Amino acid sequence: MEWTDGLGLVAGICTTVAVIPQIRKAWQTKKVEDVSPGMFGILMAGVFLWIVYGISKSDMPIMLTNSISLALNGGMLYLMLRYRNN
Repeated sequence: MEWTDGLGLVAGICTTVAVIPQIRKAWQTKKVEDVSPGMFGILMAGVFLWIVYGISKSDMPIMLTNSISLALNGGMLYLMLRYRNN
């Protein structure tokens, strides 16, 4: 692995795990009124495009971290839709 792959992996991990505290808070409190579903929708579209870009470049760190990020952000979007009327 080249150092740039390691750098990309660390950067991807940082941006991927950034949503975890928000998911945890939404799960525990069941309150999501202050979270914008539009922002998460746009974020998920961007993450999906990063996955496509990673596939086109055969870049495993981009594909891996953004796939995980898409799943986590999808989970948050699910929680927002589930708890939006609480």
